[in-house]
Amino acid sequence: MKHNRISYALAAALVGTVALVGCKKKEEPVVAPPAAVEPAPAPAEPVPAPMPVSATSVTVGNTAAADKSVAAVGMFGVKDKIIVSVKTDAATPANAAIDAKLTFQDGQVAAQQTANVVAGGADTTNIEFTKATNWPAGKYKVDVTLNGQPVGMTQEIEVK
Repeated sequence: MKHNRISYALAAALVGTVALVGCKKKEEPVVAPPAAVEPAPAPAEPVPAPMPVSATSVTVGNTAAADKSVAAVGMFGVKDKIIVSVKTDAATPANAAIDAKLTFQDGQVAAQQTANVVAGGADTTNIEFTKATNWPAGKYKVDVTLNGQPVGMTQEIEVK
């Protein structure tokens, strides 16, 4: 009988161990909750920087007064000097590149010059075009840029 008692005791212990192992809760690894992802802010619209220098007028003529003002002329002689007068305004002194270009009626650039100036307050810059030979008769277009940007004041002139 001793043998049966030991067998029953072993069997009971075995069943209990299996029951405990089977009921034991599995430990799950600790995982941090996913971090909240905030959407990236939309890029702000670029705000155009204020131009430190702006062109206020463009006049084309053939003579300049002592104050650099030029009386507008639309008709030039073949030997005339062509003066492109650009009035600028700047709140504070700033470097400016003023480019004037004469384009002949066939689209060919007849002359082009750039004046690098330090503009401060209200200023006038004159760009003079002269030619050793006669200007070809015909219509010309005068375009002016300030720091590489068109000033939007295209002038048309005629040489006769």
